[in-house]
Formats: sequence, structure tokens, C-alpha cells
Amino acid sequence: MTVTSTGTGLRRTTGGLFLLGAIAFAGAATVLSSTFDWPDILREPGSVVLPAFVAGGTSLVWTWFATAWTYAILIVPILLLPAALGRRDDPALRTATYLGATSVVLSLVGFLRWVFVVPPLAHSYVAGDAATKAAVDAAWTAQHQFGGALLGEHLGQLLVVGWSVTVCVLILRTRVLPRWLGVIGLVVSALYLLNQGDILATAVPGFPVWDLAGLLGSTGWGLWVAALGVTILLRPVRNLVPTISVTEGDRIPPPRVATSNEPATAGPRS
Repeated sequence: MTVTSTGTGLRRTTGGLFLLGAIAFAGAATVLSSTFDWPDILREPGSVVLPAFVAGGTSLVWTWFATAWTYAILIVPILLLPAALGRRDDPALRTATYLGATSVVLSLVGFLRWVFVVPPLAHSYVAGDAATKAAVDAAWTAQHQFGGALLGEHLGQLLVVGWSVTVCVLILRTRVLPRWLGVIGLVVSALYLLNQGDILATAVPGFPVWDLAGLLGSTGWGLWVAALGVTILLRPVRNLVPTISVTEGDRIPPPRVATSNEPATAGPRS
């Protein structure tokens, strides 16, 4: 028996896209943080966020656009990962893949609302009178809690943590990738999960919050995704499904033709 290796092209594509997605999103998020005080501004009221958004101008809208679509890159390697690891038929990984892809879509919705929903609200708020400001502020809060806190942050982060934990458990169980990658992934996933306290506090006042969970969790998770990409690129992933290799000495002899002195036989008849 021999062990076959996963296709080099698929492996390189998967690893490269994980690395590209992590680096591109980190770059866009850094620009967003320096120009719009993201993510801290997410917890500010509309009276602070909306005027700041208008002051950011068109360049801020494009920064949000870039942040959204650089993160969306990750959906492709997430979908390719089972094949790249040679684990297409693993039910746990297959389920986790759907969760991971869904999480990217939900986060994409959360990001893109800053491109399609927030701009008209922000301009109406800045240009409006007191009654308009009150109405826009209510509309801002509703869309911010639904599209941002619920879809993008709560569900998006929960599902992507579920995906990364499943991948890490698979790594530790099968040794398909180095064990250190699985251990580190579990640690950063746990840290990322703790950021749910900050999200739940927007709906449940007084809910325990660890302020560093968001920074450490999201940064650590992003670095782990980049490390996953590099590892897949540099280390060929082995398919653990054995295949039979036929050598010259193992060749199956051709069927013996019956001679005239002995009758030919056939399989059982019914």
C-alpha cells in the first residue's frame, strides 16, 4: 500500500488564499482603525458615529468596502479546505465548512451595511432638525443592532469559532497538519469566543465584559488563519486514505484457458 498526496495545485490555492485573505483584511482593518477608530466606535451612540462617518467622506465608504470584500476572500479557502486536507468525506469537517462559509457571509452583511445603509442615515442625521435626528438615531440603532451586533458580530463570530475549533480538533486527532497549529488555534478561538461578552452587553446591560478579548481574540485568530495558510503552502498535506500499488511481482495472472482434456467452468447458475 502507498499513501497519496493531495493535489499540489489545490493545496497551494487553498493555502495562498488563506494567507492572502488574512493579510489583505488586516491591511484594510488597520486603515479603518486609524481613520475611524474601529472597532471602538461601534459601541458609541449614533450622535457620535453618524457625524464622524460623514466627516470621513467617500474615502471612508471605500475603506469599509475594501474591509468587507477582503474578509470575503476567506470563504473560498474555507470551502476548499476539506479537499486540500484529503478529508472530503469527514462529516464533522463538512458541517463545519458550511458553518464557516455562512459566518463569512454574515460578517460580509455586517460590513457592507456601512456602504449601503449607513451613508444615507448619516447624511440625514447631520442635515436634519431635532425631530429628524431623533428618528434617524432610532433607525441607526435598529440597523446597528440587527446587522452589526446580531448578524455580523454575534452569529458571524460564533460560527467562525465553531469552524476553527473543528479544524483544530481534526488536526489534533489525525495529525494531518502539525499539532502546534491545532493547539494554538484552540487557544485563540477561546479568546475570540470571550468577545461575545462585549456583544451581549449591548443588549443585556451589565453583562460581564473583558475589554481585551476582542483585540486579542480577533488578532490572534487572524494570525492563526495566516499560519494555517503558510503551513498548507509549505507542508504537503497527506491523504490518509490508502491506495493499492500493483508492482510487477503482484500482477494478477491471466485466466487459464481450459484445454480440450478438461472442461471449462463457470460461476454458479441459478
